[in-house]
Amino acid sequence: YQETSRDDGSTSPNYSPRAIGYLSTIDKNQKSAGAINPQIIWLHALAIGYSPLYLADNTDGIRQDWPRIPLPSAKKALLASAELGNQVAMRLDTETPVPGVTSGKLRPELKGIAVIFRVGGGQISSDSERLALTAGWGHSGKGGVTMPGKGKILARDYAPDEMEAISAGAKALGLTTKQALKHLGERTCDVYLNNEAYWKNVPSRVWDYVIGGYQVIKKWLSYRERALLGRPLRLEEAREVTDMGRRIAAIVLLEPRLDENYVACKQDAYPWPSESG
Repeated sequence: YQETSRDDGSTSPNYSPRAIGYLSTIDKNQKSAGAINPQIIWLHALAIGYSPLYLADNTDGIRQDWPRIPLPSAKKALLASAELGNQVAMRLDTETPVPGVTSGKLRPELKGIAVIFRVGGGQISSDSERLALTAGWGHSGKGGVTMPGKGKILARDYAPDEMEAISAGAKALGLTTKQALKHLGERTCDVYLNNEAYWKNVPSRVWDYVIGGYQVIKKWLSYRERALLGRPLRLEEAREVTDMGRRIAAIVLLEPRLDENYVACKQDAYPWPSESG
């Protein structure tokens, strides 16, 4: 979303006249107070685009770079969808702390995700090579291009305390444990920095999560291998993986609501007038 400057110094949303007409129409037709911020269309599109059901229904259109986003006919539905989109946006914005996800009192199902542990127990010292990424996550290829490596990952079943946390978090979200596991993944994994330290409990769907064609956490690790970075990770950098894991987990656990929102918008979509109408 951008705004275009006018000659008189004012701005207008960078939308087509038909999109602006849509906002004006549903704003006039609804009784709810308050003018619609044009940015809401973008947040609505984000909510729809992160619905797994939408992605499955529109695979061909997305591959051809021609996705169709259903716009709801009711202002209330558009605002509700945009609020979901805002939740997705907050989780994607690594510069903005998200209460319950990366700051404040963490949600129970997120608190134990991607926590840094020392093999054999004990504290991780931030002033030593214990935070050096040497598990083979990346290397320098031809022309200095960073190439991803296999690294070291241990897939396993959830521990009893991890399952208990998932169940508690699922209940608070109105989900069953089974539903939560469907979105987080049936198994989890430990992701190693080196032979002495690892990020514990990265659910399988969090580890496999892709944005822009890249596996998010693995891509981040590939650029920070000790031989490429020239130093160990700083403690705050290692904790960035913890935050990424929690942000992604929060997104996948939002998917049931995103799917419900997509279906509701599709079933009551705005009836676009013809070009000549």
